Amino acid sequence: MNFLSTFVTFQNLHEVRRLCHWGPIIALSVIAICSTMAILDSIIWYWPLDTTGGSINFIMLLNWTVLILYNYFNAMFVGPGYILHGWKPETQQDIQYLQYCRLCQGYKAPRSHHCRKCNRCVMKMDHHCPWINNCCGHLNHAYFTSFLLLAPMGCSHAAIIFIMTMYTQLYERISFGWSTVKIDMSAVRKFQPLMPFSVPAFAATLFALGLALGTTIAVGMLFFIQMKVILRNKTSIESWIEEKAKDRIQHYQTGEDFTFPYDLGTRWLNFKQVFTWTGTPKGDGIEWPVHPKCHQHTLTIEQLKQKADKRVRSQVQYQAVEDYNGACCPLSKGIQTFFRTPCTEEPRIPLNKGDTILATRGTKWWMYGDKVLNEGHMREGERVRGWFPRRCVEKCHYDTAASDSTSDKKAN
Repeated sequence: MNFLSTFVTFQNLHEVRRLCHWGPIIALSVIAICSTMAILDSIIWYWPLDTTGGSINFIMLLNWTVLILYNYFNAMFVGPGYILHGWKPETQQDIQYLQYCRLCQGYKAPRSHHCRKCNRCVMKMDHHCPWINNCCGHLNHAYFTSFLLLAPMGCSHAAIIFIMTMYTQLYERISFGWSTVKIDMSAVRKFQPLMPFSVPAFAATLFALGLALGTTIAVGMLFFIQMKVILRNKTSIESWIEEKAKDRIQHYQTGEDFTFPYDLGTRWLNFKQVFTWTGTPKGDGIEWPVHPKCHQHTLTIEQLKQKADKRVRSQVQYQAVEDYNGACCPLSKGIQTFFRTPCTEEPRIPLNKGDTILATRGTKWWMYGDKVLNEGHMREGERVRGWFPRRCVEKCHYDTAASDSTSDKKAN
């Protein structure tokens, strides 16, 4: 009992609730189906106790499963690391370079961002991943990326087992007309399988093969995307910030030379910032090694400039002309609006006729923005933002402040 109490704490039990989400349920179901079917098919195809090759194949299969689950659960339960509520920099002068988070009642440390799903400011936030129902950030970035590498490798191995099982079991039952295809199956025929390969077993193997191939392609692509940003010591959010920095400099012709501060110059040095032998990444999540031309707040200063520019350039005032109940796929707003709903977990905001919204981005059928609240709600720090159908709003023709401000800024 004492042994269990060292592992099971109130905080651990609270974190277990992360499993009660569609993302982990689907991910663990795919892992369970592929692993179980691969183990059963290995017994049918290549009995592990009969040959050395069968033993190695079976051990490798179990090894993939253990490593995949180890990195998956670490990515989920270790978490990204969070900035403490009410955090302030040690030097009072640094406050002017940082953004303030109303929800966490503190300042955002360099490289941190507030996650609406986790409701916390996350250290070195990359993105919120629904498959682990947690953010990918400073502490779990290596575990998450290792999972993205191991899952396609394990699924590729499982796919080979599925294909060989179906081939060897159907070889003598169905004539495929493959006169040129010759596979030596003498080793796998030495042992009569314990389980018959029936029609349901064939259907289950075929289904598992589809899952394995789909996972290999989809997760493999995510792995290469993650490695691309890791080798430059960036996150997905910081890549976007860098692109916007270039756009801002080009738009206003300021002549600035923006250097990304966390790229240490070589891919190996950047790689070691995330992957270490101990599994714990370098740094405390607050201060970071930076490029010689930069300092700790180079990126946060750029974020403040972009935020000010966003208020000038992006926010266009709209007024609601139709009621909207906040449904994810509102059929009443048209077929195109129904089928073109944004594929994101970002919220939808209900609208009443006459509401005012400051739109910041959008698609042909949907828009994203902040609902203008009354002074009482604004003083409390409340903020309502999300997606809404474009057909429910009209642009306010009297809203000329944005265009005037842009002209003034260009003149300066």
